[in-house]
Amino acid sequence: MSERTAEPKTVLLRRGEVHSPADPFATAMVVERGQVAWVGSEGAADAFADGVDEVVDLDGALVTPAFTDAHVHTTSTGLALTGLDLSSAPSLEAALALVRDFAAVRPRDKVLLGHGWDASRWPGGRPPTRAELDAATGGRPLYLSRIDVHSAVVTTALLELTPGLAAAPDGPLTADAHHAVRAAAFAAVTPAQRTEAQRVALAHAASLGIGTVHECGGPEISSEDDFTGLLRLAAEERGPRVVGYWAEQGEEGVARARELGALGAAGDLFVDGALGSHTACLHAPYTDAAHTGTAYLTADDVAAHVVACTEAGLQAGFHAIGDAAVTAVVEGVRAAAEKVGLARVRAARHRVEHAEMLTPTTIAAFAELGLTASVQPAFDALWGGEDGMYAQRLGAERARTLNPFAALLRAGVPLAFGSDSPVTPLDPWGTVRAAAFHRTPGHGISARAAFTAHTRGGWRAVGRDDAGVLVPGAPADYAVWRTDELIVQAPDDRVARWSTDPRSGTPGLPDLTPGRDLPLCLRTVVGGRTVHVRPGE
Repeated sequence: MSERTAEPKTVLLRRGEVHSPADPFATAMVVERGQVAWVGSEGAADAFADGVDEVVDLDGALVTPAFTDAHVHTTSTGLALTGLDLSSAPSLEAALALVRDFAAVRPRDKVLLGHGWDASRWPGGRPPTRAELDAATGGRPLYLSRIDVHSAVVTTALLELTPGLAAAPDGPLTADAHHAVRAAAFAAVTPAQRTEAQRVALAHAASLGIGTVHECGGPEISSEDDFTGLLRLAAEERGPRVVGYWAEQGEEGVARARELGALGAAGDLFVDGALGSHTACLHAPYTDAAHTGTAYLTADDVAAHVVACTEAGLQAGFHAIGDAAVTAVVEGVRAAAEKVGLARVRAARHRVEHAEMLTPTTIAAFAELGLTASVQPAFDALWGGEDGMYAQRLGAERARTLNPFAALLRAGVPLAFGSDSPVTPLDPWGTVRAAAFHRTPGHGISARAAFTAHTRGGWRAVGRDDAGVLVPGAPADYAVWRTDELIVQAPDDRVARWSTDPRSGTPGLPDLTPGRDLPLCLRTVVGGRTVHVRPGE
C-alpha cells in the first residue's frame, strides 16, 4: 500500500481561524475520509471531539485552503534549489565567481547546471562570454539558463556535445539552438539525480503551503521519462498533488499527452518566447532591438491544435507573452470555435500561460472564448515599474499595459496564479502580494481575489469547481499558518470599508502590505494526509 492510498485520519482542528466562505467566523474544522466534513464555531466543536482520531489545537493559527501553483517546472526547480543559482548575483563578475566556486565543488558532474542570470539587472547589462565561462569552468561543459529560461549561455565543451552546434556564435542561445543545448545538458542528469530533484522541489512546495502543482512539461522542455517519473513519484509518495500538462502539437501531441497521463496537450506549447530574451512576439519592434521577436506557431497552428484537443476531450493550452502571440492564440481559438462550436470550446477551459501583453480586444476575446489566464504576478514584481526590464524592452508606455489583472477580472476571465518556477521562486503569499500591490496603478486586484486565483483558481483551471475552498465536501487540502491579525485589503477603499463590516461575511486574510512579514507555514495537508510539518511544531 502506497502512502497515497493509506486511509487518512479523521481530524478535528480547533481554536484557530478557518478561512471559509461557509462561515466567515469559523474557528474549527473536521476532516474525514480526505474531505472537509464540517466548519463552524468553537462551541459546536465539542460535539465532534470524541468521534475523531486526532484533535489539533491550532492555538490561534490560521487555516486556509492549500495553494495551487498553476505553472511549475518541477525537475528544473529541484535542480535550481540544489544547484547553481545566479538569481541574486549583483554583477557579471559576481556571477563568474559563483560559477568558478560551483565548478570547484562539483568535480564529478558530467555537466554543470545553473540558472537565474539576468544581465538586464547588472551594471553594463552584458551576459558572460563563452571565453569567460570556459575560463571559469576550466573548460568543462556548462549550461546556464537565463532567468526566463528562454535563452542560455554555455561553454565550448557543451557545444561540442550538442550535434550541429559546435560552431554556434557567441552570446545567449535562443529558439532551436537553446532547445538543443538544453536537451544535451539535461541528458547528463541521471535518473537518480532527477528523482532527487523532484523530491526536493515537491518538499519545498509543501513547506510553503502548496498542495498542488501544475507541471508544464513537453518535448522542448523536459523528457517523457522526466514527466512520467514525476507523475509516478507524486502518486506513490506523500506530497503535493501533481497535475501534468504535455506541450506537444496536433493529433500526435494529443495522443502522446493522453498516453503519458497528462490532463491536456497544454502548458508551454510555445507560440513565442520571452521578453527578457527578446523572443516574445510583438506587433511593433522592441525598443532596444530592431525586430519583433520570434513566432513559433501561427493562428492556423493554434486552431488545428484546439480542434484536435477539443474533439479528444483534452485541454489545449499555449505559452503566449507578446501581443502578437496573444493575438495569434485568440484568432486561432476563435477559428476553432467556428469549426467545433463555441460551447464546446468554452466547456474545455483551454488555457493561456503568461498572457502578459493584453489589449481590451484580446481580454474581451478571452472572456468570450472561455480561456483561463494562467499568470504569474511575480513577473510584475521582478520586471515591472518605470525602470524595470519591461520598460527597457518595450518603453515605459507599452510596459504599463502588461499584466492587467484587474481588467481580466472585470471582464470575467478566470485567473489561475503560478510562479513558472524556477523563473520566479515558489512563493504563494508573495504572489498574492504582488497581484494586490501591482507596480502599475490600476492593474492590482484585492488580496481576496488574488488569494482565490492562487487557491480555487488553480482547481478551476483543471476543470474542478468543487475544490480549493474549505467547505463541506471539498478535498481536505489545507495549510496552517502563523500570522498576525487578519484584515481585508482591496485597491478601492470603499470596497475595503464594506468588506470589513461584519455584515459582508468576508473572511479576513493576513496583512500583505510590502515590508510586513509573510505568514509562516506550520503544516500542509493534502487529501487529509499531512505532507509537511514545520520542524519544532
